[in-house]
Amino acid sequence: MQRRKRKSVNSIKRFLWIFHLLLFFGALGKAYFDTNVFKVNRVQFRTKKVPVKTKVSILQITDLHNKVYPDQYEKLITTVKNANADMIVLTGDFISRNTDDFTNVYVFMEKIKRAHPHVFFVTGNHELANENVGRFLCGVRDRGITILDNQNITFTKDNTVINVVGVDNASTDHENLSQAFAGIKDNQYTILLSHSPSTVDKYNVIPADLILSGHTHGGQIRLPIIGAVVGPERSLFPRWEKGIFDLGQGQFLYVDSGLGTSGYPVRFLNQSQISLIEIVGDGLGES
Repeated sequence: MQRRKRKSVNSIKRFLWIFHLLLFFGALGKAYFDTNVFKVNRVQFRTKKVPVKTKVSILQITDLHNKVYPDQYEKLITTVKNANADMIVLTGDFISRNTDDFTNVYVFMEKIKRAHPHVFFVTGNHELANENVGRFLCGVRDRGITILDNQNITFTKDNTVINVVGVDNASTDHENLSQAFAGIKDNQYTILLSHSPSTVDKYNVIPADLILSGHTHGGQIRLPIIGAVVGPERSLFPRWEKGIFDLGQGQFLYVDSGLGTSGYPVRFLNQSQISLIEIVGDGLGES
């Protein structure tokens, strides 16, 4: 009887040991996959400020953090080309605060610019914390990419004007909204590129229909049900972690979780991604 009990206890222990081992290696594999294999997240927003049947597509790439994808680099470039977006927006933190060799990022940007004429960039907190930020931004401009540093530009498709506004990073207080939105018309659809979603917390009124941000990495490591535990400022359970947030009155915030990592070089339950965003006309000229 005692032997049978001992055998049963040993079998349970063996089962639990194997189960935990499989769980550990499964989590390890998932972390490797999420960190090194990217996906394209597709989202859509409808607006009455754009004519019916008109569509404007935006490819958002954010938070690269000087990352080089060992087996995915060419796939990433091909994906950017095949997206056939109307514009590409780079929403900051393409380098890290301690990056001194910008070669990898420049090569990536050159290939993007070669594939697409309309590429816009805004700074993130890591660019602004880098002591070589001036040299880096000169290199970005030299590659034909438009830096929107508290500025705006108009983009036209099928006689529809879209305003693209860019602010310097808000989490480090480099943004200037009044300067950035100068001359913007309320009746035109307006997109704000702001690396940090904290812009939404700092200002009661932002005259944009869609705010595109990054910065949070989606928490980088997420837990089932709970989601993101730690935010980029080491805050617990960040409010604007990733995804779409309805701010009311037709205004939306979209936070992309990005491609790279910072702090610790791993993602979990939070796959690397770029986003293909579609603005679909729902008004103007309706019969």
